[in-house]
Amino acid sequence: MRLMFSRFAALTAFMSSVWAHMSMISPCPRYSSLGVNCPALPPGEAIDYNESSPIASGGVALQPFCKYTTPWPTPAARWTAGQSITVDFGSYGSEHDGGMCEWSLSYDSGKTFVVINQVLGRCFYDTQNNKVFNYTFTLPANVPGSNSAVFAWSWVNAMGNREFYMNCADVVIDGTSESFSGPQMTVLNYPGYPSVPEFMGNYSTGMEYYNNAPTITVYANANQTAIATATATATTAMTSTASDQPQSSPPSAMV
Repeated sequence: MRLMFSRFAALTAFMSSVWAHMSMISPCPRYSSLGVNCPALPPGEAIDYNESSPIASGGVALQPFCKYTTPWPTPAARWTAGQSITVDFGSYGSEHDGGMCEWSLSYDSGKTFVVINQVLGRCFYDTQNNKVFNYTFTLPANVPGSNSAVFAWSWVNAMGNREFYMNCADVVIDGTSESFSGPQMTVLNYPGYPSVPEFMGNYSTGMEYYNNAPTITVYANANQTAIATATATATTAMTSTASDQPQSSPPSAMV
């Protein structure tokens, strides 16, 4: 009986660790156990049964950006610049009272990420406080085409341990543009980057980092990726700040 209890307790702890947080399930992130239409694993890699875990917590780096650096051997999705895309999340995790979500693209194997969509303040909730598990938005018409783009979702949770989450999916993008400019992905609560406290109902917490993210330009030729002069213009165009809103309400966001 004691052995059975120990096994049950271990299984419960394992399942709790897997389902404690949010994770992207479509497009399928690298090595996901819960993703939809996932490619075959790269040789020598293993399924990630803890894909919802943060990549940094409490000031300690737990995993590199994207969690894994080796891409899927085949793409998890194929998109066309300018089309509407839907990103799905598992409904089993804790939303930690929302926080800051960004969706970004990399054309240099995950070294540089340019933001293409944001939900800042209370991600995973709508204005009526209903939980949200999928987001649909338009892929910018002028993003470059690529057979090896990296699509990333990143999240700074509003409540709980100070963490940074990131899932990445390898995608093909059909397009004719040679370059795209937008805000650089904001990283918080990861070693070497700024940290923000729990929001405690103030959904403007850390907003200055997003509003002042430098504008970067990414190119179809990844070797040309360059960071432009720091400016808040692109980010301000994507999402309004919360300076004119009550702290108990989330700021508006682009979806």
